[in-house]
Amino acid sequence: MSSKDADTKFDQLENPRGTDAIVEVGSGDLVQDTTKETYGVLPLHQSQKKTGLARLTLTEFNESYLGKTVRLRCRLSLIKDKGSVIFLTVRQGFDSVQAVCHAHEGGPSKQMLKWIAKLRPESILLIEGVATKSDIQSKSITITNAEIACEKVFLIAAPQGALPFDLTDAGRPETTENDPVQYSKVLLDTRLDNRVLDLRTRTNHAIFVLQSAIPELFSSYLRSRGFLEIHSPKLQGGASESGSSVFTLSYFKGTAFLAQSPQLAKQMCISADFERVFEIGPVFRAENAQTHRHLSEFVGLDLEMAIEEHYHEAMYLIDDTLKAIFRGLRDGYRKEIDIVYAQFPAEEFKWREGPEGTLKFTFAEAVDLLVEDGVPREDLDDFDTINEKRLGRVIKAKYDTDYYIIDKFPLRLRPFYTMPDADDPTIANAYDFFMRGEEILSGAQRVHDPVFLLQRIKENGINPASMQGYLDAFKLACPPHAGGGIGLERVLMFFLKLSDIRKTSLFPRDRKRLSP
Repeated sequence: MSSKDADTKFDQLENPRGTDAIVEVGSGDLVQDTTKETYGVLPLHQSQKKTGLARLTLTEFNESYLGKTVRLRCRLSLIKDKGSVIFLTVRQGFDSVQAVCHAHEGGPSKQMLKWIAKLRPESILLIEGVATKSDIQSKSITITNAEIACEKVFLIAAPQGALPFDLTDAGRPETTENDPVQYSKVLLDTRLDNRVLDLRTRTNHAIFVLQSAIPELFSSYLRSRGFLEIHSPKLQGGASESGSSVFTLSYFKGTAFLAQSPQLAKQMCISADFERVFEIGPVFRAENAQTHRHLSEFVGLDLEMAIEEHYHEAMYLIDDTLKAIFRGLRDGYRKEIDIVYAQFPAEEFKWREGPEGTLKFTFAEAVDLLVEDGVPREDLDDFDTINEKRLGRVIKAKYDTDYYIIDKFPLRLRPFYTMPDADDPTIANAYDFFMRGEEILSGAQRVHDPVFLLQRIKENGINPASMQGYLDAFKLACPPHAGGGIGLERVLMFFLKLSDIRKTSLFPRDRKRLSP
């Protein structure tokens, strides 16, 4: 750094960006400090120059770096000031390392340490030093066999004002009333109100690495089975599910609706002879429900396929897809799963992997299981959340699995486009998939005959005119088909056994929340 740059840098200390990150340091001290070019506030980053100097990422750190000078941009987690030596815990994403600043002749000065000691946690730093061997005994640091002996420390950016909560508290394991030590707890609403800070925890990084993996596993498996990815519009002329849970908005001189699913588009693609399609995209539901598993906007993993003889062809393929996702997470993301379980302890998710296959029941058989467990049969026209969870506990205790399928639902519980059973028109060729006693996928064989489809639309109180484009697609002759839709956030929530779906949504949208 040139003397001109250094002078500029220290001039900024009187009114630096993030001025409250630095407690007053006398200008006289700085002028007399012979190491003044090794620390301070960097000018605003405007891509002024390219130095070509290599930067270290902690994920790539190994013993080959020991004894070498390394440079890294990092976030400051913790400072321990011991007078003539300061210990910094700095991090990049999952990984963290200890940096040591020791005042000595030819190295960091006392003035430099005094300046460093006043830096605030969550500041972004550029540090340079020699990687040295170490043996650090700390659960909060991931790289324990090395540390960085700091020679230069510069401030890139600093937080403005007080942090809304301590990130250490936000990352602590959940405790119960019986635990001997009780720490400060950061409530979910506080986390979501300050989501950017909350997302910096190691656990949240792990959660969203896992979330990113699920669409990739979903997509790769379906592509291997001959599926084509599609992208359908989210502005629609009519409701695709029930009219009560649709968002309505002004559309030029008319009215439009946000898609409750890509259902209609998927089916039209089957009529267009695409044969097998899937989509990963946003889904909007105006459900007036503020529960642990409902969101107004979530990511849907949808698929549809032409069938030859029976809708179970689709049901079994969906089953295989989900099991491919479960295996992919377990086998490829052990580190991330363990990080989440360290803060939110839970039993590992279990599913059947042997030749016996996934456990399957009809709706009537599931009702019988609940009746045997003491639930009055007259209360089981449909499964509410309480009985859904109860059934999950019964199945877990009896069959030792967290994953199962329920088939043959009553037709009255399904959307207008669901195909009735050939022998009993009150029953639907429809299935739900469950994880840990809660539904994560709903699917069925669809009505592909245009005359019957028009009848079903009218029976469900939907204006046929709003569905004309959809109906026209079936008038051109459409093959029998079936499919389903999975909620990404729900799959991850139940796989990890998290208490609230908002923990698996980047910036959750529900009845009460539209920001951040």
